[in-house]
Amino acid sequence: MTRVLVTGVAGFIGSHVAEHCLALGFDVVGIDDLSGGFVENVPTGVDFRKGSVCDAEWIAAIWQEKPFDFVYHLAAYAAEGLSHFIRRFNYETNLIGSINLINQSVLHNVKCFVFTSSIAVYGANQTPMHEALTPRPEDPYGISKYAVELDLEAAHRMFGLPYIIFRPHNVYGERQNIADKYRNVIGIFMNQVMQNQPMTIFGDGLQTRAFSHVDDVAPVIARSPLVTDAYGEVFNIGADEPYTVLELARQVAAAFGVDPSITHLPARNEVVNAYADHEKARRVFSLNSPVSLETGIQRMVEWVKAHGPMAPVEFKDIEVPVNLPSSWVKHAKES
Repeated sequence: MTRVLVTGVAGFIGSHVAEHCLALGFDVVGIDDLSGGFVENVPTGVDFRKGSVCDAEWIAAIWQEKPFDFVYHLAAYAAEGLSHFIRRFNYETNLIGSINLINQSVLHNVKCFVFTSSIAVYGANQTPMHEALTPRPEDPYGISKYAVELDLEAAHRMFGLPYIIFRPHNVYGERQNIADKYRNVIGIFMNQVMQNQPMTIFGDGLQTRAFSHVDDVAPVIARSPLVTDAYGEVFNIGADEPYTVLELARQVAAAFGVDPSITHLPARNEVVNAYADHEKARRVFSLNSPVSLETGIQRMVEWVKAHGPMAPVEFKDIEVPVNLPSSWVKHAKES
């Protein structure tokens, strides 16, 4: 039986990828430090281990039991905007943690290392962003993701490690952590609506994103090592149609059956327009028609209603409070 490792298995996308790996008949070992995920997200049938990818000795010990055929690396702290202010944490978690996994994958002859990078590697590039563009990441999160991409290329050249890289973007859906106030705008909006609070938007809300339901992303990631033409390639994956954040807020309100209540906050330093081309993924994978934003939001609303609102979680260790957005300043001043 094909044995695979899924990192970030208690998180959002990781739990969905693990679920699809099980459906493919794989023997799935899942790891997560539960810093942003929840044990209840881990699909039944996964051999779950609690621990961090940043713990090199612990990661090495996992490989001593039995070898893995495939590694799906989804563990990360994916807060682009906050990454400017938690630089050391960002690089330790998203870069060094990844290298710990790549080292073990090389040492134990993993047949394919599947890495979820991000559209953040493109920075303020032309849109729609396509894989032939030269990445120009503008924040530490995007820099760390691109660094891992480059390291995988280097590991392949030096050691022959097979890899596949995906660049998903603005993924949302069931099991998303709506308590994280720094990322996942759809979850933030839904949590605010359920608490009768206005939806908060940085700037004028005219920045554009293509919001991708997890069902358009996770199944492709899970089966990618079975597709020979995917090896050694980078793929954008997600929704095609961009929406403004203002349009998104109105759709979320409509799904809850309420009038949109919006508060505009000072604009923050972020890429204004970010959406991708997926022609390459369509050529290599048999992609289903994407889940429409209206349908995907309605499905997520039903899930969050069943689970209820959550108190926003403050990041405890802001490293550089300089120029921190005013809505994020409270905890930095207290610490």
